[in-house]
Amino acid sequence: MPFQEKNGIRYFSFDNFPKTITQAIFTRRGGVSPEPWDSLNVGGSVGDERERVAENRIRSFHAMGRNPASIHDVWLVHSTDVVYADAPRPLEHPSTKADILLTDNPEVSLFMRFADCTPLFFYDPVKQVIGVAHAGWMGTVRNVAGITISAMQKRYGCQPENILAGIGPAIGVDHYEVGPDVISQVQSAFGKDAERVIESRDGSTYFDLWTANELQLRNVGVRQVEISGLCTACHLEDWFSHRAEKGKTGRFGALMALQA
Repeated sequence: MPFQEKNGIRYFSFDNFPKTITQAIFTRRGGVSPEPWDSLNVGGSVGDERERVAENRIRSFHAMGRNPASIHDVWLVHSTDVVYADAPRPLEHPSTKADILLTDNPEVSLFMRFADCTPLFFYDPVKQVIGVAHAGWMGTVRNVAGITISAMQKRYGCQPENILAGIGPAIGVDHYEVGPDVISQVQSAFGKDAERVIESRDGSTYFDLWTANELQLRNVGVRQVEISGLCTACHLEDWFSHRAEKGKTGRFGALMALQA
């Protein structure tokens, strides 16, 4: 089942990944933060107290049976930069600015934070490589999904047809209205496929992040793609949504790890 709960922590997991992979996209439930970050906020730059954010992160890791010290996270900047997480990030070291994390080390837990942008999960069962990527509209038009696959090929020798991919909870097309600048960049990035990822109705235009990222994955040869179909703006009982909550909200965590 996609939703599970451990130690009071509710989380989503993709069905197409085997049980030998630890993977979770945590809902906002089960933490210690008050409104407007209630309650499992793991975002450290949204106004919540640092101690509460740390406790929420620790609870998330413990729910998945992972040591919090195994974390390797990044400072998300809507880029296509890749970090190869060969070891956990020493907590005294600042996070690298990047939006793609990859590892083949079971001692590393990849971790990212979201609140409308698209979590992308990757697993190559042949090479035993995992990845997590962050794709908002900017990352999507910059082809984060395709660049992640390319990085897996170059660094680890992965083949796209072997890679399992998951597109996690993010803002759905019905809630993601965009303006002329974004529309122009989407049209430039997707060409003839732009009409498949842009919807116009009642004088407004909307961008479909789920379909856009699926198209990019299939265009580089990924055959197995699971889309969660969960809209963060529709389900505020489970997800933080920057747009629906007008910026006064937290960040939900996404964790992925190989089992030793």
